Amino acid sequence: MKLKNIAIIGAVVLSMTACNEDSFLDNPPQGVVSENVLMSADGVDQLCTAAYAALMGPNPQDWSVWWYPTTHWTTGAVRADDALKGGGGTGDGFETHRLETFTLDATDGVTDSKWYHLYVSVQRCNSALKVLNECTDEQVPDKAVRIAEMRVLRAHYYFELQRLFNQIPWFDETVPEKEVATIPNNEFTREQLLDKIAAELETAIANLPQTQGEVGRVNSYMAKAYLAKVYLYRAYEQNATTHAVTTINKEYLTKVVTLCQEIRNSGRYDLLDDFQQLDLVAYDNAKESVWDIQYSMNDGSNSAGRINWSMLLNAPQGPYSGDGFFLPSQDLINAFQTDANGLPEFGYQSLPDFDQVNYSDDYVTVSANDHNVDPRLDFVVGRPNVTWKTYTATPCLATWVRDRGTYGYHCAKRFFVSPETADMYPGWPWGASALNWHMIRYAHILLWEAEALVELGRQDEARPLINQIRQRAAQSAYVKAYTDAFDGGNCPNYGGYAANYQIAEYPATGWTQDYARQAVRFESRLETALEGERFFDLVRWGIAADVMNKYIQCEQDNRPYYQGTKFTAGKDEYLPITNNQYKFSGQNYVQNPGYGAF
Repeated sequence: MKLKNIAIIGAVVLSMTACNEDSFLDNPPQGVVSENVLMSADGVDQLCTAAYAALMGPNPQDWSVWWYPTTHWTTGAVRADDALKGGGGTGDGFETHRLETFTLDATDGVTDSKWYHLYVSVQRCNSALKVLNECTDEQVPDKAVRIAEMRVLRAHYYFELQRLFNQIPWFDETVPEKEVATIPNNEFTREQLLDKIAAELETAIANLPQTQGEVGRVNSYMAKAYLAKVYLYRAYEQNATTHAVTTINKEYLTKVVTLCQEIRNSGRYDLLDDFQQLDLVAYDNAKESVWDIQYSMNDGSNSAGRINWSMLLNAPQGPYSGDGFFLPSQDLINAFQTDANGLPEFGYQSLPDFDQVNYSDDYVTVSANDHNVDPRLDFVVGRPNVTWKTYTATPCLATWVRDRGTYGYHCAKRFFVSPETADMYPGWPWGASALNWHMIRYAHILLWEAEALVELGRQDEARPLINQIRQRAAQSAYVKAYTDAFDGGNCPNYGGYAANYQIAEYPATGWTQDYARQAVRFESRLETALEGERFFDLVRWGIAADVMNKYIQCEQDNRPYYQGTKFTAGKDEYLPITNNQYKFSGQNYVQNPGYGAF
């Protein structure tokens, strides 16, 4: 399935696509369809297609989805300790700067648009379900499967709404559109909303096949994986006002373990052999992909194709000519340091900054880079003078960052193909390719199960799962020093590699529950760095305030714009309900704690 850019707002007109056996969203628009046809058995395929298309953001190119991305680079990475906004300074994309420095309020337009986009996505599912419910099995032979697919997609969009905004209105296809605005956003607690999302997935799983004939359609394993994620969130019960974790529910943790084991035991999935294969188009929908959001290039649609518009702003300068947003934090870089045994330095914030860059008159010197590091550092982060993917013209350069005085000299290396390859689209949109987005990959399954096992006191069972991930990192092809790789020289440092890579598996000795908890949380950060999940992990674990305020204190030495920034517990875990939505509800909504009255 390659996602199509389809909008349904009021379900009046819809760009149509024909379906084929291989990829049911692969075809260019053929025309328009009337509302009467659309809201009938003849139009139900288009309605389902539109619900799938919303995975990349409804109307991503026209609605500037790059500022409210489906990949959560803003809300999940820049808002956490993993990344900086980047771009042309703090005023460039100022709303995201406010997100990064926790100064958002209910007037924010980007936050309002994110809410709106997700509810458009919910309504696409509702529109499809409303028609499907009225169709006979003769009219839609795969009716039960299509209904299940729409319920899984709706569960996903609601899950995104809940973890962003917490207090949200819930409605399904049976609610008339005119009544939507009257539904309060505090009818259900966080835990009740997650239970409703889980119930949607449970019901859907019973009617989904293990495999689908079209790539990208939801199958039962994808739904089970998503259910495991929802149950993991549900296990950490929160105080409704302070958002502090009050209980870790072992019943839900056990469900997480059961679901993850079903997925692992299916034999369908595994880790890719090399971490860097995650950013190669050739490995889209490969063995590590549990649920990929599908993208395509040169497919007959506008511009480059149905590419990942969420990442449009983030390609570095240099050979990409990009806008240079979304840059790794120094804290993230430092977190990849390892000790003499190749294990993480949990106390890395007490160590000097790794890879200190001095830049003057186009001359770059790099120091403090002799400490051992996890090899994933150079899979995730672009460091000056270090080899960049398979690009031979130059190494990564400090000039690839637009505003070096504000944001430093490091780039995000993940989520882009190498610029010299045929997989990258030439020109604007910068850095575009057909590279899928791994919404759920097998490494996530291992980490979720390991986390649940640790909290259940079964940490000995968790250690082999975490070690699988570390073993894959150790066996991946390490990044070579640029001079050794491409200039024909012999780099004497680090045996020809770009750093002193040291990574080892966790030993059984000292593997207590407390140590295992640190290990699985640390591994989650390193393995999924910049994937947009970090902030939500911190909130789920109930440690967001402690981690973020310590991070701000450390990072502001390098980033003066953090001066005066503070994460406020009981407020900043969730985004504000915006004034526009408050007005839409007829002043029916309540504001999230800490933001004050509307």
